[in-house]
Amino acid sequence: MTEPDWSRGARLSPALIQSLQRFQIGEAGDGANLVRKSDKAGDADYSAAVRVFIAEEQNHARMLALLLEAGGAEPIPGHWSDAIFVRLRRMLGLRTELLVLLAAEFVALTYYRALRDGTDDPLISEVAALILADEERHVPFHCGRLSGLPQVGIRLWQAFLAGTAAVAAADHAPALATLGMSRRRFVSTVMTESKQVTAALSARRRPEADPKARPTGCRYDGQQEPGQQEHRQYEPGNGHGTRPHGEHARTRLP
Repeated sequence: MTEPDWSRGARLSPALIQSLQRFQIGEAGDGANLVRKSDKAGDADYSAAVRVFIAEEQNHARMLALLLEAGGAEPIPGHWSDAIFVRLRRMLGLRTELLVLLAAEFVALTYYRALRDGTDDPLISEVAALILADEERHVPFHCGRLSGLPQVGIRLWQAFLAGTAAVAAADHAPALATLGMSRRRFVSTVMTESKQVTAALSARRRPEADPKARPTGCRYDGQQEPGQQEHRQYEPGNGHGTRPHGEHARTRLP
């Protein structure tokens, strides 16, 4: 996939600039803490895949930074929502941190889809589509590692997801309005789409599978039957995203 033509510029409203700046911070926030936890899990394949996942998130931050620059704006150094999110994840073990990340992925799916479909600016739509292609693969990557979650854990995660979606909807309300999406619809969409993976989260791993084996995939389309996951390694770069490179590819390690 070729790099977007940043020279054509982008028409960014003040509300969209503010929203993209905050998402750019969030995309840049994964790093050493998650790597350390994945290394401790004792699965070399999974640890390698986590590093590529982080690189893809960093590439999203790079593209959002370039999109902001194409619209005459700049990234911001930080935001309270990202600071809280990072502190929360640092206090948790790998499995719980992945649940927090999975919630963020569902919020991102709804946001980037709205960004892709709610604007008539070609560059904005292209960048959103590139990022969305990666995010749609990140969901099965995370839920594969989380299979076998008890029902009480799933209910707690759904409550956390609802709260996360509500905060995001309020924080990005002006931008969502320009994209034709209300706060209520945003939260409703996030929660509806999350139902597609609850069966995969509760499904037990196959008996012959090693608990520390490669991530177990779950299709993000609501069609996979519980317990019928495909045991495979995460294959980064199979979507339409571009590889990290350039100034904005540098990783900010929390």
